This record gives sequence, C-alpha cells and structure tokens, in this order.
Amino acid sequence: MSRIGRLPVPLPTGVTVELSGQRISAKGPKGQLSGEIPAQVQMRVDGAQVLVERSGDDRITRSMHGLARTLVRNLVEGVTTGFSRTLEINGVGYRVEQKKNYLVFTLGYSHPIFYEVPMGVEARIENPTRLTLTGMDRQALGAAAAKIRSFRAPEPYKGKGIKYSDEVIRRKEGKSGAR
Repeated sequence: MSRIGRLPVPLPTGVTVELSGQRISAKGPKGQLSGEIPAQVQMRVDGAQVLVERSGDDRITRSMHGLARTLVRNLVEGVTTGFSRTLEINGVGYRVEQKKNYLVFTLGYSHPIFYEVPMGVEARIENPTRLTLTGMDRQALGAAAAKIRSFRAPEPYKGKGIKYSDEVIRRKEGKSGAR
C-alpha cells in the first residue's frame, strides 16, 4: 500500500469537492480548480475528507496511487491558501521590471527578455533582483518559475543567473593560477 496514497486528504471548512468520473473539481475561498486523475485509481468523498483507492496491485497502479492523492491535495491546498515561488537574480546589472502583464529581464544579453505572465499566476517584484510568483495551480506556477529560471540558469563559478530562493548552488573553484 502506498504510504502517501492511503492517507486521506482533509477538506478544510469552506472547501467543496465534486467528483465526476476521473475529473475532480475543488471550490474554495481563493477560487475554483479542476484536474484529471489517473484511470487506475478511484476517489470518494467521506465526510470532510477525500479518499483515494487503487483498483489493482500492479506496479503502475501503485505508482499512480500516490500521484493521484498528491494531485488532489494540491487542488485542495491551492483553493485554500495558494502557492508561491520566489526567484533571486544574481549578477552585476541583472534585474527584472514589470510592464503591464510582462516581466522584462535584463540578464547580460544584447537584448531584454520579455516574458508574459501566464493566466492564473501573479508576479510581484520585491526589489529588482527578487521576484515572487503566486497562484492557485501548483503545476502552472512551477512551469512559469522553471521557464523564468531557464532564461539564465545559475552557473557554478560565480553563481550568476536566476535561481530559486531555496536552491543551493554548488560552487566550483575555477582555474588555479599557481603551480
């Protein structure tokens, strides 16, 4: 039995969950989200919790059990509190600014990079080198953060680039000048 999959997903007050086949939708104080659950598992609402049960015991079904439970938990947590991801920009002259629905990155290239913030994700610039993304959908938020990080991934010698705030960059020593 999956240690993650067998745990029930508690429903906080004010959150309602509707099931229709393999589709689940959650409605809460922040809004409404819906998602698709793998066909190998079934869900049922039992009071103030959602239970995820698997149909068989083969390898793929066991792996989908934990995944389905995590997807349901992410929907419930998204409509309740939401998610956030903070990015830090390191490097001389590297910065970000917001113009309408676009983020404009200056990252040492010959041109600025314009990035349109996707629907459902909000960007807040705390200072020119710190960017916080917030949203209800954890997958969309993670995809947006990964796309922004890919504009200039951190390099191991000086640590220049865009990194997650909780990411640790393993530094390299570089060339040694003396023998």
